[in-house]
Amino acid sequence: MKDLATDPAKHLFDRLADITAGMLMTGPDTHIPMSHHADAERGVLWFITAEGTEAHKAAIAGRDSHFLVADRGAKLYADISGQLQAVTDPATLDDLWSRVTDAWFEDGRDDPSVRLLRFVPSKAEAWMTEGSAKFLFEIARANLDDDHTPEVGEHRMITF
Repeated sequence: MKDLATDPAKHLFDRLADITAGMLMTGPDTHIPMSHHADAERGVLWFITAEGTEAHKAAIAGRDSHFLVADRGAKLYADISGQLQAVTDPATLDDLWSRVTDAWFEDGRDDPSVRLLRFVPSKAEAWMTEGSAKFLFEIARANLDDDHTPEVGEHRMITF
């Protein structure tokens, strides 16, 4: 996990690119399953939603939010804090648009309710594991050696 030590934010974005969805928290009682688009170059996450949704309302208000991901395949468990913003960027929206997104909107990309949201991370708490084989080995080793604590990955606080 050498690259995590040198650039934890890049490593986080690399793993986020392998995940299709998480839970967007826009308030203490509001958790929304959302697909995200990791944009490492800009250091943001993008979401596409409809006008009037809880996510859109939070973005209009510029509300601080959290994006939670837990994905065994990507070996990532994270709570990412940041600000959700409503933006108008037709070129980015076109780049992100897909058949999956299209299915959510009656008129597809031309639906007047389509809204683009930008999530600008400020900090993250992330656990990045090394996979099933390493996990099983470490658990077996800990069960054989009472002095061994399993080492199954890295836990980091990341500031953007």
